[in-house]
Amino acid sequence: MARDRKPSRHRSRLMAASVVALTLGGTTLVEMPAAAAGKPRGHDVSSHQKNVNWQSAKGKGAQFAYVKATESHTYRNPYFNQQYNGSRNAGLIRGAYHFALPDKSSGRAQAAHFVRNGGGWRSDGWTLPPALDIEYNPYSKHKCYGLGKATMVGWIRSFSDEVKRLTGRRPVIYTTTHWWNTCTGASRAFASNHALWIARYDSATAGSLPAGWRFWTIWQHDNGSGSLPGDQNLFNGSMAQLRKFARGY
Repeated sequence: MARDRKPSRHRSRLMAASVVALTLGGTTLVEMPAAAAGKPRGHDVSSHQKNVNWQSAKGKGAQFAYVKATESHTYRNPYFNQQYNGSRNAGLIRGAYHFALPDKSSGRAQAAHFVRNGGGWRSDGWTLPPALDIEYNPYSKHKCYGLGKATMVGWIRSFSDEVKRLTGRRPVIYTTTHWWNTCTGASRAFASNHALWIARYDSATAGSLPAGWRFWTIWQHDNGSGSLPGDQNLFNGSMAQLRKFARGY
């Protein structure tokens, strides 16, 4: 995910078939994946991108964006307002994401901090559901944050439940297949009611999915070398389906 600090990352990609109630299709790329033709393109940004030229991004094909709002229970992206409001003013469907640090505080506390600082949602057709970025710890050798598998599942559930209570939507879960299966013990607890945002690079497809998911909603296929600011994403469906996804249908 576009990050404020640029540590090493481990990600994975996915491929999709099926358009179901929870998700939809794909986008384009610097070298677009084969599955991307005709699908909405998007990108995600953080304070690393600073003040984004959103009109330029739209002119290059951006149709949706995710903006980093928060990390842990204290940090807020200082460029959030310019990025979140600027993307909307340029005509992009946009949403906010939270970078999880499960070793710092509870899922509930981080969810509350996120929603207070930009992670809300409205059924206006322009606001994507809140997203949880959960992946390898970039700040420590403890890649699962020192949490056992069951504890990690409980942390994610606590975050999700609080976001749902505060916003009315379950968060999208951003992760990699390897992290998910390693750190949650291949939990299948979230696939039925959480849209999947999968990360996988240098591949023509999104690859195998985390346990439980049968299709992806968003695929992050490039981490910073594409034509749009930040990381490059595809939505698994049509533009009309993206709008429905934003509205909560």
